[in-house]
Amino acid sequence: MNTRLKLDRIDLKILAELQRNGRITNVELADLVNLSPSPCLMRVKKLQQAGYITGYAAQINIAKLGETLTVFTEFTLKNHRQIDFARFQEAVEKIDSCVECHLVSGGYDYLVKFITSGIVDYQNIIEALIDRDVGIDKYFSFVIIKTPFVKTQIPLTRLFEDRI
Repeated sequence: MNTRLKLDRIDLKILAELQRNGRITNVELADLVNLSPSPCLMRVKKLQQAGYITGYAAQINIAKLGETLTVFTEFTLKNHRQIDFARFQEAVEKIDSCVECHLVSGGYDYLVKFITSGIVDYQNIIEALIDRDVGIDKYFSFVIIKTPFVKTQIPLTRLFEDRI
């Protein structure tokens, strides 16, 4: 269900806190947003049902598991019909190593993020994608040397509080 719900400042605070700590107890959350536990839980359930909360996940320190290669790839498609975009998106979505795909404006069509076990793995993925003939005209790869930081929290109150 993805209905539009009229949010208020408390809903925004709930979303911000859950984004910061998805494992927080309802009692702790209620205290942080100045509600009693029962109304807080009802709001969380409404936010989930309305599609504002799409899931909960653990953030994994992948470097602790072993070496990986992160590559951002710019793709330009040969054609720009809706069917061409859909075919490309469907193909990259099926690739486990593809963790982000963005349709962008500018000099290319898509910016895609891959996390692979290494350069050979990445090259195999790209070659298989090209062999599938999903409409790629050209691509450019940007190998990430180091990631100084990644923010996982969107500044919800700064972005939306004045709109509520």
